[in-house]
Amino acid sequence: MTTYARRGLHGQTVEVIARRILAGEIAPGATLDITALQAELDVSLTALREALKVLAAKGIVDARQKRGTFVRPRADWNLLDGDVIRWQFAEGADPRLLDKLHEVRSIIEPAAVRLAAGRATDDDLAALDGALDEMAAAKGHPAAAVAADLSFHRALLAATHNELLERMEVVMETGLAERDRLVHGGEPHDDPVPSHRAVVDAIRARDATAAETAMRGLLEKAVRDVEKVRGQKGNR
Repeated sequence: MTTYARRGLHGQTVEVIARRILAGEIAPGATLDITALQAELDVSLTALREALKVLAAKGIVDARQKRGTFVRPRADWNLLDGDVIRWQFAEGADPRLLDKLHEVRSIIEPAAVRLAAGRATDDDLAALDGALDEMAAAKGHPAAAVAADLSFHRALLAATHNELLERMEVVMETGLAERDRLVHGGEPHDDPVPSHRAVVDAIRARDATAAETAMRGLLEKAVRDVEKVRGQKGNR
């Protein structure tokens, strides 16, 4: 997944403008004041134009003669782009966004494990086992726990051997990472290994129905974990 903030001044310029638009500070239909932005961000006109090209490629802005550069309607934005999702989380996104991403996972992952149960190779199973080992070793280390969970779900999609499903990791990983940071950064939580191991055991047994059932159980637990954290924050 691309993280533009790590690409120097150009990347920072992209991030600043994108986050303002996604946070609603610059509304759809608004025309950007290029001269003012250039002065405020202290960048060259060339750098600013290059940043706007990135946003145009994601469907966020467009440029027309006589009108200038303007923000496109939200319906035109590439909401499945990993950066667009990440920027929304970074700037106080609609709290329902995490719920929407969970709905996407609930549609994709149960079907994915059914395919994995019939297609997973020894290498795929080894990758899933490795992710479980990472998960077990990450106890008490939030950042490592997030990385291990991402490794597991990436290996799961890879085990479908469907290149289109594998590409869904760009969408799912962003939401999953945010969910994990929310859960693992809060109060102590249950050991995630057993629920994930149940999925792997069913895949190894080539039992598609059991794999789907285990995945749905895992997803239901994910919802409960988020609701628990939200409740704790509300009480505080």
